[in-house]
Amino acid sequence: MWPTILAGTLAMGIFIGGKLHFNDTPEKLFTTNSKKDKLNRLIDYIDYEYVDDINTDSIVDVAVNNILDKLDPHSVYIPKKNMEKVSESMKGDFVGIGVSFFMENDTIAIVRTIEDGPSYNKGIVPGDRILMANSDTLFGQDITNEMVIDKLKGLKGTPVKLKIYRKQDNKTFDVVIRRGDVPLKSVEASYMLTNDMGYIKINRFAETTFNEFKTALTELQKQGAQKLTLDLRDNPGGYLGIAEQMADEFLENGKLILFTKNKKGQIDKAFATKKGSFENKPIYVLINERSASASEIIAGALQDNDIGTIVGRRSFGKGLVQREMELGDGSAVRLTISRYYTPTGRSIQKPYDNGNKDYYQKFMDRYASGELISVDSIKVADSLKFTTPKGKVVFGGGGIVPDVFVPISGYEDEAISSEQSEVIMSRFIFNHLEEDRKRYDMYSEKEFLANFRVDDILFQKYISYISRFLDPRVPGIDYYDYEDKIKLYLKAAIAEQQFNPNAFAIVKGKSDTMLKKVLELDAAAKQN
Repeated sequence: MWPTILAGTLAMGIFIGGKLHFNDTPEKLFTTNSKKDKLNRLIDYIDYEYVDDINTDSIVDVAVNNILDKLDPHSVYIPKKNMEKVSESMKGDFVGIGVSFFMENDTIAIVRTIEDGPSYNKGIVPGDRILMANSDTLFGQDITNEMVIDKLKGLKGTPVKLKIYRKQDNKTFDVVIRRGDVPLKSVEASYMLTNDMGYIKINRFAETTFNEFKTALTELQKQGAQKLTLDLRDNPGGYLGIAEQMADEFLENGKLILFTKNKKGQIDKAFATKKGSFENKPIYVLINERSASASEIIAGALQDNDIGTIVGRRSFGKGLVQREMELGDGSAVRLTISRYYTPTGRSIQKPYDNGNKDYYQKFMDRYASGELISVDSIKVADSLKFTTPKGKVVFGGGGIVPDVFVPISGYEDEAISSEQSEVIMSRFIFNHLEEDRKRYDMYSEKEFLANFRVDDILFQKYISYISRFLDPRVPGIDYYDYEDKIKLYLKAAIAEQQFNPNAFAIVKGKSDTMLKKVLELDAAAKQN
């Protein structure tokens, strides 16, 4: 069961991550011909002659999806209602009041405010409840997250009057907040892993990602970073051009980053420039089975140029390039327009000849085949072997095979650290903090990271809490076997809500098997 749960969240992330060549001018999608006339005529017949009233917009959406489904797994349709959210994710920000929240007992509870955002600057604090926005009531069983977001978002600079209940002071007050730009961070974490090695985790490749990355890298270099661990695990990809810029930071002038080839055989090559600020320095790139697209471009470019060390498990295997094309009604299609190849000439796109269902089933089969546990279980055809300039053998045909393999710790272990468990734990910690937030105010971030320990009482409370969400019919996990790890994750969840996501990453990284492997490799390199 756990393999299915862990694999099942992949598809949406990979779809969102598939973009990218906005620099090109989109060609006209349709021309006047008999095929277009046939579709138009059918829609008109249904509109005007069919016996019942039919929403033809929904029929068109189904038709578009069915057409794209016959092409490849990464050519996707984006309905008008989803365009804003998808665009915001790739743009890297949105306009709002700058809070992270969830519904707690039918009320909007603020988990965290975005530092220097509109709410932060107005004194909104974690634990505050939003009762009203202007004249709209925002509590009750019928209130959904989407409804809340609609009320809190708006045009930049426009005011929204909030009625706030502050539980810790037992008081209600009004505050007017002007909506502003709220960043959607691509750089999820950035800190010094050792005295001379920096760590940067990137969760997608959006418009702002490269600038965020450069800012983080520059700051780490100021702190003494001469080596870097670049974490691309679970990163579904994004803009091709952003991946090229990032790879350029590590490759010498003139080195090939990748090339693309379209249906006409036209080849476009991307080369590194003189701009790189981290050339000829040790770099470790972390990937796993959910690293795709732009993540694979960086890993492949470095591996094929004999730069750094790729650590982890075989990546997803997406070697197709999409371009977003508007359909004239606010919707769009991301259509595959070319394939990309790593510098040695390998395509890492896995086969999709048997349709989308089979394509994603093959991903899930990796769990059953033992590939995530043993490198010997990775099956690659001899015909897909390539050789780097220094003679290293690399493989195409279904993802980037790492230089150093790190297995999963076990399905139960992975389930404990999964996104689903993180959401449950986050809600538990919020309620724990609500009991006495002042208890943690005595800690600075540095003191908390160094000295705080989760006690047995909090651990036992969490075990009791999580039992509410378990299906008694399904064999469960003996959480007491993972007590140390769960206590560490509880500390990480407190760090995130009390301080910031970076503190969360620092704490959680203490039990990270891939980071431990990087430190082993680095120690061995120092001895040679």
